Amino acid sequence: MELAELVARRPFPAAGLLLGLTRRCPLRCAHCSTGSDLFTREEPDAGQLESFVGSFTEEDRPDVVMLTGGEPLLLPALVERLSTSARGAGSRTALLSGMFFVRPGGWRGRAVPPAILRAIRSVDHFSASLDIHHEREVPRADVFRALHRIRDEGVAVSFHLTGTGASDPYLAGLTRAVDKEFGGRVPCLVNEVRPFGRAAAWAGAARTGPDPAAASPCSMAAWPVVAFDGRVLACCNQDTVDRRPAPAHLDLGHIGADDWATVRRRALESPVLRMLRTVGPAHLAARYGSGPPTGSYCDGCRALGGDEKAAAGARAVAGGAAGALLDLTAAVRGSRDGAQGVVRRHGCAAYAPLVVTGAPPLPEGGVRTAGREAR
Repeated sequence: MELAELVARRPFPAAGLLLGLTRRCPLRCAHCSTGSDLFTREEPDAGQLESFVGSFTEEDRPDVVMLTGGEPLLLPALVERLSTSARGAGSRTALLSGMFFVRPGGWRGRAVPPAILRAIRSVDHFSASLDIHHEREVPRADVFRALHRIRDEGVAVSFHLTGTGASDPYLAGLTRAVDKEFGGRVPCLVNEVRPFGRAAAWAGAARTGPDPAAASPCSMAAWPVVAFDGRVLACCNQDTVDRRPAPAHLDLGHIGADDWATVRRRALESPVLRMLRTVGPAHLAARYGSGPPTGSYCDGCRALGGDEKAAAGARAVAGGAAGALLDLTAAVRGSRDGAQGVVRRHGCAAYAPLVVTGAPPLPEGGVRTAGREAR
């Protein structure tokens, strides 16, 4: 499964599932959205995770299961079991790693640890995180060497890169280095650092929220997320995933009590979630709720949990078969430009072409945009 296939499915409700296996991580990157470290022990019960994934059937399962953390490869046997189970039901699996196992003194030219290699072989796609913060702990050359080794195993690979935006010189240099090392054959998903987790103390503010009078759909409310305590949320915003109690309209249940079919039904049939995916929280609040929300786009969404007027408006507009059709129409519209369109809306837009394997080399000193260069 190539990266572009995975990203293109992002706007479709319940087409994917994000599993946070652990908040533990041997690295302490300054921008970590989850605030992970080696001594954090927050993680879902492994047995409950396996039972939840074991509830997938060929007729009812997510298309894509994304295994993440923290560092999921601290639990390689669990990764292998979950991936094998999900793939047995017809799902495809992807894994995101911070590459701790290639640090100096560890792998460095030798074989990838057998348990980790077995876990990687069990997935359909492997993505390595690489950015200025990871490079302070994991050398770029060792990450590149490991990706070559993993590609040799027949596993599709990609990079997950972050920086401060289109004008970030580090990102420009890094993407050119990836292009040179892999000849354009390894795609990159490029995102901007957001002020979550440890980055909340120093990262720039998130993008300005949309005009409340205009519809601004949220694809991030499409895939359920299993949080580190086993609760399932309808949103992958880290501030929302970590919030307790969870906002009522974004709470899809718990893996200890609910199976995939139940979570999927709640995600698909909720009128409020349908409206979030169709017009966005600001428009829903302004048109049907208690008025334009204060704070950020995501703050406004979380506030909808106590807005009965907005909930009633959502039921009136997005209930039943008509609401399901609206939801599907929004997903199709959101995927119209494929993976590049999704990244332009939710990632670092200037680097959206890199999500596709085989994109032509980047221009010297700048980044490629749709038909022109940005310098």
